[in-house]
Amino acid sequence: MSLDLKESKLLNTLIFETLGNPEKERQFKLKQLKKWGFDLVFGKKDGIESYFVTKDKKEGDSYNEDGVNYQVTNILKELPKNTKVFAHIEMIEGRAWLYVDLREDEINTPILQIPAGEVLLAFLKKHKFNNLINALNNIGSAASIIKNNGQEGKPLTFDELPPVIRRFLREAKKIEKEMGFGRIALAYFGENKDKGLRYWMHWLVPTISLFDEHISQKIDKTLAELA
Repeated sequence: MSLDLKESKLLNTLIFETLGNPEKERQFKLKQLKKWGFDLVFGKKDGIESYFVTKDKKEGDSYNEDGVNYQVTNILKELPKNTKVFAHIEMIEGRAWLYVDLREDEINTPILQIPAGEVLLAFLKKHKFNNLINALNNIGSAASIIKNNGQEGKPLTFDELPPVIRRFLREAKKIEKEMGFGRIALAYFGENKDKGLRYWMHWLVPTISLFDEHISQKIDKTLAELA
């Protein structure tokens, strides 16, 4: 890209921001844990009764993980009374980790700590949210979604945006209000000779929101608006 085009993109890229309060944590139902591939278990950790999560285990199983002995007493089909599941993202040495707690009366019992990308990618693949998978660029406390098409040039103005781009922006705005945060950078360069859209788009969203099937499905569908 020439210096002139780079400067033109810098000066003319359109920015659309929903600068509310990004979610620091999100509440999830037990069925969502299962969709991530985990079962909530009541059992023993090193002989002490506790709640934790497992994958591919049966009641009565005993196993060791990271130096801790686990005994599976009951695989729960519903949350224990007066408890809720909350999850949040923590950044550790440049990587996003998913932390999940079982909460009762503001007291948290940690039940899962795992690299967020591993769970998120498996979850998105399971539900075949391919538009989102293909556009997902990196994951921190916020996730970076990038999509582009065609040769770049001088970005056009907002008034010159075609209906399909405007429709994408409207739907994205609705999703951002639901998430409480979002930022879209968009450069639209017009059509190519085959009438295809030429554009570059970067969308920043809270990573924890992507673990919600409802949100991820909406984002996947909205990204499909762009060729």
